[in-house]
Amino acid sequence: MNILQINASARREAANSTRVANSIVARLQSANPEAGLTARDLAVTPHPVLDEAALGALFTPADKRTAEQAARVALDDALIAEIQAADAIVLGVPMYNFGVPVQLKNWIDAIARNGVTFRYTEQGPEGLLKGKAVYVALARGGKYRGTEADSQVPYLKTVLGFLGMTDVHFIYAEGLNMGAEAVEQGFAQAEADLAAALA
Repeated sequence: MNILQINASARREAANSTRVANSIVARLQSANPEAGLTARDLAVTPHPVLDEAALGALFTPADKRTAEQAARVALDDALIAEIQAADAIVLGVPMYNFGVPVQLKNWIDAIARNGVTFRYTEQGPEGLLKGKAVYVALARGGKYRGTEADSQVPYLKTVLGFLGMTDVHFIYAEGLNMGAEAVEQGFAQAEADLAAALA
């Protein structure tokens, strides 16, 4: 098993989403002692935004790209290679202003490439990143699970499914800004969600 861990918090240390993601990885490694791990912290090595220059590079044929364009595309290629090689993906995802962090959105924009990780067919789009298990470590200051205020889960289900990843498990650590008792309950709920996901 190859595990890919993506930490999307803007905090390099002490991020709650990373704590939960680390717990997921530890459980996966415990069950699969031979598993390899690739860890990418988007706070330490943030991926560049998808801007006009990046689009220009991506839509220029490879043999006609400038050195700068080739270097920009290579950054995305590296992320695509990581997820293609992974059997299990662990995403550490805090909630920022009811959405996903820009760090994670930049990563998603990098790995979503027509003809590589998805394609359009006469029957509609087809995701090409199939056969992978995804574990999403969600850390929230409040409690949003199952409410209309939770835009993260529908978005991630949609985009991951579009890319072919339909075996997705959401691990919730909520109420982390609501006092010590709520913090304890939040991390306990995450452990319960993880146990259910791995059962």
